Amino acid sequence: MTDTVHSLIARLHELLVTHVADGAVDISPGLHDVVDRGAALGADGAWIIAGAHANLSGIALVRGQAALAVSHLEAAVAAGYNDCVALHAGPALALHQDPRFRALYQRMRITEDDFDELLWLHREMRTAVRDAQDAMVDNVGRLDTGVSPLPQAPLPTREPHTQGVLATRVDLSALQTALQRAALKAEFQRSSGNTSLDLIDGSWDHPRARLDAWHADASDTRRRRAAEARAFVERPSAGSSLLAPCPPLGSITYPA
Repeated sequence: MTDTVHSLIARLHELLVTHVADGAVDISPGLHDVVDRGAALGADGAWIIAGAHANLSGIALVRGQAALAVSHLEAAVAAGYNDCVALHAGPALALHQDPRFRALYQRMRITEDDFDELLWLHREMRTAVRDAQDAMVDNVGRLDTGVSPLPQAPLPTREPHTQGVLATRVDLSALQTALQRAALKAEFQRSSGNTSLDLIDGSWDHPRARLDAWHADASDTRRRRAAEARAFVERPSAGSSLLAPCPPLGSITYPA
């Protein structure tokens, strides 16, 4: 089957979902496969290759393979990777004094409005994780059989000025999918468990279950509205000119 941009995006997305769900699973072979298949797409596949190499770099960093991480990052930047926000936190901090890394960082370019979106994407990653944790705690002990999905902010649909931003959108989308799957799995287990208890001895607390369902519906509505309100909005004053280069290392306050 011939690869298309959409099919390769789907492949990258699913690999990252697997990585989020179980970090012990080695997705490196799959990411290398994405790189190889993306090359056949020419310029259209460049940002997908960049995303795959960026994630290979992150995996290498976690494994303590700094030199390999920089090599993958070099390939990512060559393919258009420009997520300067991601390089200001986490394992990437260990590379900040590496001359080769610093030279790579100097090569990355971003526009003001794309930079705004990167900040939003990373902020939303952290918010999504917190929301999932809060929802899990809130749903513990619920006696109703309803299933609460995990509301999530919509992905930006604007046309970015630099395609590297698209790779970070896939990162967020994969995180959202993994969190949603985990939440639904836990919810179905809770719901089916409550149903089984009622069938076994009929001692299910129906008034309490109705109250729990009411509270859950209210929480679901509140979370959905909050997620919708977090949708990315472009600043009218944001520029489309390339910044030269990305903001200096250490100058970006990572989104809380």
